[in-house]
Amino acid sequence: MTHTGLLIVDKPGGMTSHDVVARMRRVLGTRKVGHAGTLDPMATGVLVIGVGQATRLLGLLALDDKAYRATIRLGASTITDDREGDIVVEATPEQMRSVDDAAITASLAMQLGTIEQTPSAVSAIKVKGRRAYDRVRAGEDVELPARTVTISRLDVLSIESAEPFIDVEVEVVCSSGTYVRAIARDLGRALGIGGHLVSLRRTRVGPFVEGESVALDDVTEGSLIDLGATAARCFVTWSVDDEQARAVCLGQRIAWTGPTADEVVAIVDDSGSLLAMARRVDGVATYQAVFAAAAGEPAGGS
Repeated sequence: MTHTGLLIVDKPGGMTSHDVVARMRRVLGTRKVGHAGTLDPMATGVLVIGVGQATRLLGLLALDDKAYRATIRLGASTITDDREGDIVVEATPEQMRSVDDAAITASLAMQLGTIEQTPSAVSAIKVKGRRAYDRVRAGEDVELPARTVTISRLDVLSIESAEPFIDVEVEVVCSSGTYVRAIARDLGRALGIGGHLVSLRRTRVGPFVEGESVALDDVTEGSLIDLGATAARCFVTWSVDDEQARAVCLGQRIAWTGPTADEVVAIVDDSGSLLAMARRVDGVATYQAVFAAAAGEPAGGS
């Protein structure tokens, strides 16, 4: 039987998100594995993995709100805006002495709210069909357009000397598309001494938190969160009767008697098993994905 469900993995440093997917394919014995919300190789923490039919849920999950703990090193800028890139500019001792804790805190506060943020040039954003990081590594100068992001929290946890640098530990809550590396870069620029990221840990993605994440070496079939539990946690649900359930499992549209919600709704049977994801269109259920739990296999939908 093919495994199905969500995994909340604690990604270790030094692995790409795709590396984690490949590892889970081997551990669980299935090719049908995907991930939501890429983490850089340097970063650790919460990575949401879909297995089996759960891969069809990944694009529907509301994972826009994310939280991180990060350490920003002030006093040098790097080509990648993190510790893995070569240092481009390093501040002088005189420049470092001109910066105090109050200036650091005030400069960070300027990045709060809905802002225009320029992504790091070494990113996975595609430029004319190629990843920006591939173009940078090929020696090209890449300038990415700014994008609108929301940083709702940017709390300073500590400011410590790391001679000849200054390390600032922060907690960040932000929208998808925010680059924490860019926060570090822009803080260094605002202070005139350069800055880059030296550590990054994602502590939450949407409703999924680090306390429930599983280390890669500890993942088993029992680590999977089933589709019904995921639906109850992440979506408005609509429990249908047996006749409606049979129709849903066949991908047949049914009259909408569910919640008055504009967003995608999870249709479940009386046992809580997930049958389909649907929207109300012209008074009927229009399916985004049909799981057909009663039949054990996904059905076609419209």
